[in-house]
Amino acid sequence: MNIEDFRNHCLAVKGAVECFPFGDDTLVYKVMGKVFTYAGLTPRDGRFIANMKCDPERSAALRERYEGIFFGPHSDKKYWITVALESDVPDRLIAELLLHSVDEVVRKLPRKAREAYRQIPDEEK
Repeated sequence: MNIEDFRNHCLAVKGAVECFPFGDDTLVYKVMGKVFTYAGLTPRDGRFIANMKCDPERSAALRERYEGIFFGPHSDKKYWITVALESDVPDRLIAELLLHSVDEVVRKLPRKAREAYRQIPDEEK
């Protein structure tokens, strides 16, 4: 998946907001004010990478299976994975992991915020 397709997938997430709190070279996507993924706009070692939340058990299985999924710098290695966008990780899995990341974020929100998120219409961003 190239960085433009990644951005389009992120913007298609219900309630997603794009911002640049870490500077002009890092895309950050939030739902309900919480980060679900971020990606550098400058390639690292020749490839674009994105960080997203992931269940720890699922993270371990994914890291064993794909070279393009690993622990990256500047993130909590228990709850975050790094995905090389153009690697052995299929595009459909990257899209699925984005939604999983959103689910992980929403699941940890206070009850009222979770309910408010669920009330957002699917076509609204």
